[in-house]
Amino acid sequence: MTPNPLISAEELLDRLAAPEGAADLRVIDARFELSDPSYGKAVYSRGTVPGAVHLDLDEDMAGPVRRHGGRHPLPDMNEFVRKLGARGVGDRHQVVVFDDSGSMYAARAWWLLRYAGHEQVRFLDGGLAAYLSAGGSLSTDPPGHAATRFTLRLRPEMAVDAEFVSGALTQERVLLLDARAPERYRGEVEPLDPKAGHIPGAIDRYYLDNLQGGRLAEPAALHARLAPAAAAETVVAYCGSGVSAAHLILALELAGYPGAKLYAGSWSDWASRDLPVAVGDEEASAG
Repeated sequence: MTPNPLISAEELLDRLAAPEGAADLRVIDARFELSDPSYGKAVYSRGTVPGAVHLDLDEDMAGPVRRHGGRHPLPDMNEFVRKLGARGVGDRHQVVVFDDSGSMYAARAWWLLRYAGHEQVRFLDGGLAAYLSAGGSLSTDPPGHAATRFTLRLRPEMAVDAEFVSGALTQERVLLLDARAPERYRGEVEPLDPKAGHIPGAIDRYYLDNLQGGRLAEPAALHARLAPAAAAETVVAYCGSGVSAAHLILALELAGYPGAKLYAGSWSDWASRDLPVAVGDEEASAG
């Protein structure tokens, strides 16, 4: 049975404190900063949840950057699961992922494990900040997990590419959700990619607006905020490079709209191609 995708800091602490509950548990520290790629490894070395292993966005959760494919293309999934197994994360383990505050880096790890076919993965609501507030402590001891096997059971239906999205522009039952900040969606600013704006027909659902008090909002509130998904046969989430869109997919699942697909290359891939671009707020104009 697929678990609740969220785990509270209190539940994690209970699991860590119970030897029989921790034996099949693995914790992944996904802390990272786009502005400082060395940040994640540095803070991990200074202290993490006891037993946690680290996954780096650039080195572990993304592949090489090419002309197309976006700024954080999906990694080679065979290599990804090999790294997990080498760090002691295997088929039998229940996995908890976290970052500093319950944001997009942990969501990328959550999504990738699910894409690899591992359903027993949960996202720490509120991240490390919630864990520390609940009385959690940090450790600098090496995890010490024995290497194991993580079997790849790839779920290709979870991800789409530019060809799929381009072909969906005229399909009314396909909903494109943009997870970026409203000003980037509208094309008023673009700090990272060569073009400003959004994919035509997409509506904006900024991923951070799905948080309330540093944690995911209640399912009813998310259900209302993400209500356009109810009328769609297919929901595709994208962002700048396929990272914060994973957080939006998590919110959609909590809201009762499971099965959203990730446009993995996202805007950074779309903007690298000769494809149409829209500006302004399409939802406001339609209303």
